[in-house]
Amino acid sequence: MTSYDPAVRARRRTALAVVLCAGLTAALTACAEEDPDKGTNGVGKLTAAQIDKKARAAADASDAVRLTGKLVSKGGTYSLNMQLSAEGGTGSVTSKQSTFALLRIGDELFLKADAGFWNHATDNAAEADEEGVRAADKLKGKYVKVPEDDPTYKQLRGFTEKKALLDGMLALHGKLNKGDRDTIGGIRTVQIMGGKGEGGALDVSLKGTPYPVRVARGGGGGTVTLADWGVEFALEPPPEDDTVDYGGQLPKSSG
Repeated sequence: MTSYDPAVRARRRTALAVVLCAGLTAALTACAEEDPDKGTNGVGKLTAAQIDKKARAAADASDAVRLTGKLVSKGGTYSLNMQLSAEGGTGSVTSKQSTFALLRIGDELFLKADAGFWNHATDNAAEADEEGVRAADKLKGKYVKVPEDDPTYKQLRGFTEKKALLDGMLALHGKLNKGDRDTIGGIRTVQIMGGKGEGGALDVSLKGTPYPVRVARGGGGGTVTLADWGVEFALEPPPEDDTVDYGGQLPKSSG
């Protein structure tokens, strides 16, 4: 039987402990130093200004996008569900009083709403008469072609203009700063902010093309999610039997 010196065994245990501790320390250090941008498009490493520039360029270059969420303006609060492209847009807009559908193909703009939408103009108006009621009944549930010289044409068209809508929506005000990382709809993002967020906040995709994923407008201007970048969608004129060409100025509606 071989006899081991207790001192030798103690030295071996000490050596083994040192090796184990060294290995554990190396493993923990490796975890701590793991690159948070591994597997991403790398924009998380950039400055806030560089991220902003890339996100805007990606948005401009894309053929299409879907916007869902709320916009708050002097005219009220609007819930959007719109698909937009350079050629036009389609979807719905909901205000405090009603919901209406919009369809624009080139310069042709169509509006579809129920009778309640059209009747808002006469609810409290002294000039309300049978003619206004008949007009509302004629227009309800139909696609109404909005004349280009109608006062509401420009306002309604604004909801279908991809470039104009995104240019205003994505603008951050104040000094740009980087915020936290997040996951939105399964997409890893990095946030940039105007100031500390009071000038708006924009979440940008860390996967593939650095598209804007969500924007929170400054001053309580609403939050909108942006998705389906580059996904084509049909823009087709409504059926003739479902269309009314009003031919003049539309009844004024408060929406």
